Amino acid sequence: MILTGPAIAAAVAKGDILIEPFNPIDLNPNSYNYHLFPELYKASASSHQGDIPCLAIADTGLLLEPDCLYLGCTDEIFHSTRYAMTLVGRSSVGRLGLFVNISADLGHMGSCNRWTLEIKVVQPVIVYPHQCIGQVAFWQTTGLSDPYAGRYQHDERPYPSKDARLLSLPREADA
Repeated sequence: MILTGPAIAAAVAKGDILIEPFNPIDLNPNSYNYHLFPELYKASASSHQGDIPCLAIADTGLLLEPDCLYLGCTDEIFHSTRYAMTLVGRSSVGRLGLFVNISADLGHMGSCNRWTLEIKVVQPVIVYPHQCIGQVAFWQTTGLSDPYAGRYQHDERPYPSKDARLLSLPREADA
């Protein structure tokens, strides 16, 4: 069962959902709008956290180019031990050819972080700091569950893959 906007607001007020910062104007009928953190990282298959360039998004915007993967994150921190979350892009940015998540749309109960966005564009698109870029929905779960305790807990910035099996692949320079 998906929460409605008023149910999301009630869960925030009760403490069952943390959205920091929370602004009631960002409530939708069945979701909450999230915004783009003002930094992106241009990633590649061989990216490791210390070696991917950070791109500050100026107030005048940043032009994103096709054939690149950008890692961004939400301005907001999301957390709930009661609800699971799904993250999607806004249709208005999708219609520009900007996609905010390639594979990671599920937020487990117990996760607490700024959500890393896997951003791709199919044509040049300008993004702006703190622009409304997507929506998160909250879902009632059933059954027993352990809270999320994975490797992406408490991320404050976009983060490349932490999967050691993938990181052990030869780097382009080594190939």
